[in-house]
Amino acid sequence: MKVMSASTTVDLVGVGLNATDTVISVEKFPAVGSKVEFHAVNVMPGGQTASTVVACQRWGMSTRYIGRVGDDAAASLHREAFAAAGVDAQIVPVANCASQQSIIILDSTGERTILHKRDERLALSPADLKREWIVNARMLHVDGWDTEAATVAARWAREAGVLVSCDLDQLYPGVEELITCIDYVIASADFPCRLMGEDDIEKALKAMHREYDCKLSAATLGHDGVLAWDGETMHYQAAYKVPVVDTTGAGDTFRAGFIYGLQQGWALDHQLDFACAAAALNCTALGARGGIKTLAAIEQLRSTGERYTRQS
Repeated sequence: MKVMSASTTVDLVGVGLNATDTVISVEKFPAVGSKVEFHAVNVMPGGQTASTVVACQRWGMSTRYIGRVGDDAAASLHREAFAAAGVDAQIVPVANCASQQSIIILDSTGERTILHKRDERLALSPADLKREWIVNARMLHVDGWDTEAATVAARWAREAGVLVSCDLDQLYPGVEELITCIDYVIASADFPCRLMGEDDIEKALKAMHREYDCKLSAATLGHDGVLAWDGETMHYQAAYKVPVVDTTGAGDTFRAGFIYGLQQGWALDHQLDFACAAAALNCTALGARGGIKTLAAIEQLRSTGERYTRQS
C-alpha cells in the first residue's frame, strides 16, 4: 500500500464509503417465491467515495482515501486495490468485524439491485481523521454515509480554502449541516426534490443552491444525463448510449469525471459532458470500477458517441 506523509499535498482526498460488491448475474430479477438460475458470481471492491478516488487516480491525479474496513478477507481486497491503483489509503481497521458488504443482483439489461449490510462499528468518526490529511489536498470529496465525520472534514477543508464536492442519495441525519460546507453538490435524481420539498427538479436545484449557498447544485438522471444549476444558468448534458453490462458505479465515475474536469480548469459544460462519457463507459464492464476507461477512450466517446434524448 502506498503511504504518504500526512503533510504531502494530493489533488483529491476522499472521506467515505468503501464496500465489497458481490455481483450475481441473472437473466431477470427474480419474482417473489421463484427459483432463478444465476450465470456468474464476482466479488470486487466498490463503494461510492472509494471508487471515485480510484478513478481519479487512474486518470493521473494524486489521491488519498480515508475510511474504515473490518479485519476479514474483504479488507485485504480493498487494501490491494488501493495499492494497485497508487492511492494513499489511510485505512482505519476494526477488529473482529466484517467489512461492508453489498450483494448486487444484475439482470441482462445491466440494471442492478443492491442489498447491503454494514456493521455499525464501520462508521468513520471524526476522531479517525487527521486535519493534515484533509487540508493538504486541492479538493475533498465526501458522501453522506458517515455524516458527522464528513462534516468535520468539510469544515476543515472550507477553513483551509480546499474545495469540497459530495455524492448524496439519502436524507441522512445531519445531511443539511453537511451541505452547508459543500461547494459542489452532486446528488441522485430524487434527492433535491426530497430535500427541498419540491416536485420540480429544476426548482429544487435552484432552491438548494439558494438555501445552502453552494457553487453548483446538480442531479444525475441516469439515461436522462445530468442537470446542474450554477446560480445563473441551468446546464443540461445528455447521457451517452453504450452497450450496458453493469450500471454499478456509474454515479461514482460521473463524480470522478466532474472532479477531474474541474481540476483541469474546463468550462462547466465540458466538465459535465466528460463526466457523462466517463460514467457511460464504466457501464460497459462488470463492477463499480470495471469500466473506468482511459482519458483517450473517454474523449473518443465524446467525439463520436450517440446520446440519449431526454425524456420530458
